[in-house]
Amino acid sequence: MVDVWLPYDRTEVCARVPTRSLLGIIEPKGRPGVLDAKKEILRALRDPIGSRPLGDIVKPGNTVAVVVDDFTRPSPTHLMVSQLLEELNRLGVKDEDITVIFGCGTHRAVKTEEATTLLGEEIVSRIRTISHDCQAKDQVYVGTTSKHKTKVAINRVFSEADVHILTGDIEMHYFAGYGGGRKSVLPAISSAETIRHNHGMLLHPKARTNILKENPIHEDMVEAAKLAKVDFILNVVTNSKGEIVKAFAGDLEEAFYEGVKLVEEMCKVLIDRRADIVVVSPGGHPTDIDLYQAYKAIDNNLESVKRGGVIVLVAECGEGYGNQVFYEWMTKFNDLKSIEKEIRRRFVIGGHKAYYLLKVLQKAHIILVSTMPDYYTTNVFKLRAARALNDALQEAFKIAGKNPKVWVIPHGHMTLTEFKM
Repeated sequence: MVDVWLPYDRTEVCARVPTRSLLGIIEPKGRPGVLDAKKEILRALRDPIGSRPLGDIVKPGNTVAVVVDDFTRPSPTHLMVSQLLEELNRLGVKDEDITVIFGCGTHRAVKTEEATTLLGEEIVSRIRTISHDCQAKDQVYVGTTSKHKTKVAINRVFSEADVHILTGDIEMHYFAGYGGGRKSVLPAISSAETIRHNHGMLLHPKARTNILKENPIHEDMVEAAKLAKVDFILNVVTNSKGEIVKAFAGDLEEAFYEGVKLVEEMCKVLIDRRADIVVVSPGGHPTDIDLYQAYKAIDNNLESVKRGGVIVLVAECGEGYGNQVFYEWMTKFNDLKSIEKEIRRRFVIGGHKAYYLLKVLQKAHIILVSTMPDYYTTNVFKLRAARALNDALQEAFKIAGKNPKVWVIPHGHMTLTEFKM
């Protein structure tokens, strides 16, 4: 037997795989974190890509809005914001003129204790923070995208600030191609209707992980961010340990694309064989906070499993399924065609996850190792349920049949497997 440890919430669980069955452990390419993360962020801020320095953009007396990721993202937000605030203060901007906006998109508001975890007690005590509400009535219309005709309405505080700054991490995304950059406007601080119209293009064949060229969702996000008049971005790329590998700051597009190159280099793994069984973890907290978030690990690595094979998803799902529309669509629709028809008729945020999950279930069985009640796992989301990882593995071996082969992917949220013919 080979013991393989996988992240699960804030701890790890062990998979015991027969030696003859294990094809290997798939990990993103190792890149060490920088020795001094604060110094690296400061370097990026003072040597921006494709942009004027912050000192030429921000002046004393300006109001500044800074968008940060919410509780569902593993970004090192505290490190980025602490250095950004230090730089803004150095340039003469007062704390009372700065607002940090949690870019919640369609997610719930950030709780007080989460805000402290994300930013640190010292920052929360001195800087105004708010959570974006996509249903708010006071959002500001900033224009309509030229190609895809999305009416862009955004957070009023962000819109009315003198200077607009985005922060976040760059990672793979299953229909935007990559997170980071422009995604901190759409969906992060956009209205529900703006997000709905943009995400409704997910049926497009180019709306996929690792694809930006001709991806309509990405194109639309970029134009929306331009309409929002983004002045500067600060993004980071992290490794599987959550350490900062490199920081990218400056122009909305140029700095983002430089970061994308590094993510692709680190995360894409070519495989020459598909497995009968794939054991995958999103990477622990917060990427396995609920099923809605944890699904991304499956999407990134669907190429690694044979048709008719088994995916064992190791995700704690402490907050359950994570999205009410996801739940409702899974109870309302039983087949892919009816969901596709509904997406084309009137897409609702959350419905896309039901579409993707049913699409995967046409290819493979899924066993979920989680704390989510079995009723939801099996009756609603049509998965098999297991409380213990090795119980799930035993069931997977029964389903897979004689002499099955196994891939193990401990950090599925930042691993992209690609089958090489």
